[in-house]
Amino acid sequence: MPEMNLFRPDKADGEKETLETLLSRKNVTIERILSPPNSVTENLQQPHDEWISILQGSAKLEMDDTQHNLHRGDCVLIPANTPHRVLTTSHQPHCIWLTVHIR
Repeated sequence: MPEMNLFRPDKADGEKETLETLLSRKNVTIERILSPPNSVTENLQQPHDEWISILQGSAKLEMDDTQHNLHRGDCVLIPANTPHRVLTTSHQPHCIWLTVHIR
């Protein structure tokens, strides 16, 4: 894997969420997500656990009908098959996520 900086949005598109796979192995995938301001997602429900951390900015996440206000350094484990979605993300600075998908 080439050297990179998690905080430098090399491939960010100002209007849509950008997902970049940093590492993928048999049982784990690590991704960086760059979210534009006020980003919203549809409900997601994945067949595996997902650990997320906010590296920069903030976000409001809804998981099992409970809202979580996440800020830089906050981490959450989303258990497999748990409905979740992003309700909004920060404007300045943009929200950068680190996600680990565990199979």
